[in-house]
Amino acid sequence: MTRFGWAWKSGFLVAALLFAAGRAGAQQTPLTAQALAARVDRHYDQLHSLKTGFTENYAGLGVERTESGTLLLRKPGRMKWDYSSPAGKIFLLDGKYAYFYSKGDAQVQRIAAKELDDLRSPLRFLLGHTELEKEVTGLKLAGAPNGSFTLSGEPKGQEQRVSRMTLTVTAAGVITGIEVDETDGAITRFTFTGEQPDAPIPAQAFHFTPPVGVPVVDGLPPV
Repeated sequence: MTRFGWAWKSGFLVAALLFAAGRAGAQQTPLTAQALAARVDRHYDQLHSLKTGFTENYAGLGVERTESGTLLLRKPGRMKWDYSSPAGKIFLLDGKYAYFYSKGDAQVQRIAAKELDDLRSPLRFLLGHTELEKEVTGLKLAGAPNGSFTLSGEPKGQEQRVSRMTLTVTAAGVITGIEVDETDGAITRFTFTGEQPDAPIPAQAFHFTPPVGVPVVDGLPPV
């Protein structure tokens, strides 16, 4: 065998061994809940705004409903659920107050953001204002269809209302769904599609103007 042939064969063997070692190392370090949670944090921490379509499914207390629309988020702490079905329904968080209104309501409900206890409030994860692992107790990882994963646990601060929350997450840390299991047996599922990171959303989009003749009253958010 020539010197060139020996060098080529040796190089091939070294490369093969390194590849095998890399595969073995990868098999020895499987993805953990903590590692995936960190990916979620990094993905959303770097964003300034977000636009995505959503579908909301609710089942509980003898009621089933499906609603949909567009979700807008912008730092710091602004969120707008603009429903197309049913048209005219809105949930808006301007950083200080949250507003709830459905077309035809006699009043607009307003509540201070710091007092907010709404099932949509866990979407603060999409605002990148938190560390997922610290906000969810007993975080567990499981596989999901299409190469995705689920992260589930009990969200802190909502123990009286929520027994379990499950996030569906891509390997890159993008949240594509949230399922909230309430203590009364009701289940709400949010599915997100067409995420647009750092979408150009003007601050004015988070300014709530009540319909003419409809008063704004302080109160508790509707279920």
